[in-house]
Amino acid sequence: MQNLTMLVEFILFGFSDVPDLQGFLFGVFLIMYVIILMGNGLIIIITNVYPSLHTPMYFFLRNFSSLEICYVSVTVPRLLIDLCRQKRNISFLTCAVQMYFFLVLGATECFILMAMAYDRYVAICNPLLYPLIMNNRLCSQLAAGCWISGIPVHIGFTYQLFSLPFCGSNLLNHFFCDIPPVLELACGDTFMTQILTYMVAVLVVNIPFMLILGSYVNIISTILKLPSATGRAKAFSTCSSHLMVVALFFGSGIITYMRPKSSHLKGMDKFLSLFYTIVTPMLNPIIYCLRNKDVMVALRKFLPKWIVL
Repeated sequence: MQNLTMLVEFILFGFSDVPDLQGFLFGVFLIMYVIILMGNGLIIIITNVYPSLHTPMYFFLRNFSSLEICYVSVTVPRLLIDLCRQKRNISFLTCAVQMYFFLVLGATECFILMAMAYDRYVAICNPLLYPLIMNNRLCSQLAAGCWISGIPVHIGFTYQLFSLPFCGSNLLNHFFCDIPPVLELACGDTFMTQILTYMVAVLVVNIPFMLILGSYVNIISTILKLPSATGRAKAFSTCSSHLMVVALFFGSGIITYMRPKSSHLKGMDKFLSLFYTIVTPMLNPIIYCLRNKDVMVALRKFLPKWIVL
């Protein structure tokens, strides 16, 4: 790690190009962050409190909501602080730690979405065996695997990236330490690191995404064979919220990390990053609540009548 002494810190450019909007952006991002914390916190509470929601589907949703709170808390608090101050320096160590936790939690989200798709696959394609297959032990093992699988991969990847020489500009044109902007500042040959980036992206993004798509091909095929229109509508309603979340998260992630380095546009990278770091986590609890009758019933019981109509 001796080559890291060439530069000792980065400067996060963030949204310095729009100085007149700093206060406005702070207010918008703060409101979005509070919505994320409250929305996901509410899902965690009601899926714990109500016995009717003590099922594998809501067990994974509870894990997903817990993850979302951790995921946004890696980047958003720092973003809010930087919007309030002029000095936006971030040390190499802090930058590496932020990137590591962001990548690990991002990988965990991919794996949990895959586990949720598997749960829906078993529930719809093998309903008679569902209680036997999706027992408490398997659910706990799947959840644990989702949380820890990305840890060793991203320890090695983060070390490899920050072992590169950084000897030029230290201006990081982003609002947090993400792979593309950090890689842009590296000196020398970054070809192997770019290849490693694609390999990790295939492992933690593309493969889970393809498995989710495969699950839903079978799910949709099974739903279309159901004799009852009511049964088909209920099954589609159960799966549609998960599909929307998958499309939002994986779509922006694949565009960001699978594009060639030469095609990265600074403005577009920031926009995409805002989408999968703040916008999608804010929309997720709304999607799951509004499109899920069981959750809405629990919300009506839990919240005052003047809040939930």
